[in-house]
Amino acid sequence: MLKYDDKDSVMLSVKELPKSDRPRERILKEDPAGLEKHELLAIILRTGNKGEDVLDFSYRILKKYKGLEDLFEASAEDLKKIKGLGPSKIAELLACMELIKRYNKEKTKKIRDRLQGNSISGPEMAAERLRSFVKDYDKEQFFVLSFDVRNKFIEVDEISRGTLTASLVHPRETFEAAIRRHAASIIVAHNHPSGDSEPSEDDIKITRRLYEAGKIMAIELLDHIIFTRDSHRSLKEKGIL
Repeated sequence: MLKYDDKDSVMLSVKELPKSDRPRERILKEDPAGLEKHELLAIILRTGNKGEDVLDFSYRILKKYKGLEDLFEASAEDLKKIKGLGPSKIAELLACMELIKRYNKEKTKKIRDRLQGNSISGPEMAAERLRSFVKDYDKEQFFVLSFDVRNKFIEVDEISRGTLTASLVHPRETFEAAIRRHAASIIVAHNHPSGDSEPSEDDIKITRRLYEAGKIMAIELLDHIIFTRDSHRSLKEKGIL
């Protein structure tokens, strides 16, 4: 039976594949990054269902959840609703997902511990460090970096995730994090999924709104940095602040 992947290319079932091309055999001899998401999930699930190959089964699960982020947020009750997922497979998936969450938490803590008390000398350094906190470059994440009176870095907080708009990034949430950290000044930053780090009109409006709010709160907005995987723009350097 022929199946199709996300790129609409023909995908054979496991039994139809040469043994050397099967996911389990490939991951042992190749870089795991070379396998598709449904192939990696198939290795965890091991078997499919009656009339449904494990690759097809994995593909169906990923299609239902529209990606890994939604799948990793699924509860045991959510997974029970998927036809073909029994208690054993659900337990294995939940264990894998919990390990991933704990890994991300430990990694983030190590990054924060390393940054604690360090100075950030400019927008390039800030952008470089913030990239460590972005888990999905397809979604915008908005951050606040708090600094003390000596301009020493205190902490980074993620304020929102999604499409950046003036209504989503509100001064209340932005400065709530700064007040909680006893910050004297802040840098705000967000990533652009488009790969273009040039500020939009909304970015400029948000920056000016936060700048005015900062003057009222006596917490100076030092900069607004827009970054991508490999570029960044400072609104201060562009003369907007």
